[in-house]
Amino acid sequence: MDLNLKNKTALITGSTAGIGYAIAKSLATEGVSVYINGRSQVKVDEAARKLIAETGNENIKGIAADFANPAQISALIEQLPEVDILVNNVGIFEPKDFLAITDEDWLKFYEVNVLSGVRMARAYFNKMLSKNWGRIIFISSESAYQIPAEMIHYGMTKTAQIAVARGLAELTTNTGVTVNTILPGPTLSEGVGDFVKALADGQGVTTTEIEKDFFANIRGTSLLKRFITTDEIANLVTYVASPLSAATNGATLRADGGVIKTAF
Repeated sequence: MDLNLKNKTALITGSTAGIGYAIAKSLATEGVSVYINGRSQVKVDEAARKLIAETGNENIKGIAADFANPAQISALIEQLPEVDILVNNVGIFEPKDFLAITDEDWLKFYEVNVLSGVRMARAYFNKMLSKNWGRIIFISSESAYQIPAEMIHYGMTKTAQIAVARGLAELTTNTGVTVNTILPGPTLSEGVGDFVKALADGQGVTTTEIEKDFFANIRGTSLLKRFITTDEIANLVTYVASPLSAATNGATLRADGGVIKTAF
């Protein structure tokens, strides 16, 4: 299927690895001019070279910026003043007991996971409206619906992303701009893979046994009963980024493996 994405320009924040990298690769494969992002220019350049080799798309560039630093965000926007597709993927997470989560922790998570997307949307939204075409996609999490007891501050930011996206979508009436949110479920990103392997090594079991236990006892509602791949998330994001998804706006779309136990 031709997704009609050639000659579009996309920025994916937090995209040197994991879900963000998979999204960048998928869009690049469709002929999109892709800008990737990470905190280190060395890692950004390395990821860009790898993406070019994997996709054959030479129109891949990288801009380093730490999304905890508003000045670096402003510098990124100066370098890239206009995009057709914005994927707000950058995010941080950390299991932590509620009583140990300090005010500074709450503010840091809100700054990176929520305000980063707000700042980026504020930079590009009106330009998309003026062109009468654009896509803004927030990468949230199933944790937005089912707040994890071990990461309440993280879950809060994921819920906030849905609210921001829906509010922005209300401002797109009668235009070719859409704003949507994707809810990945437990995904085998690079960080999760390393964590699972460390657990397996520490317990003297296989990663398969750790995965089976996780979906039996921690995410028991999963219908998939395995970790989702980053490519599976990227497939949905790429469709939503395309002109073919014009009727999907203000939506919260799941790629959660059925973890959220409701049809609505």
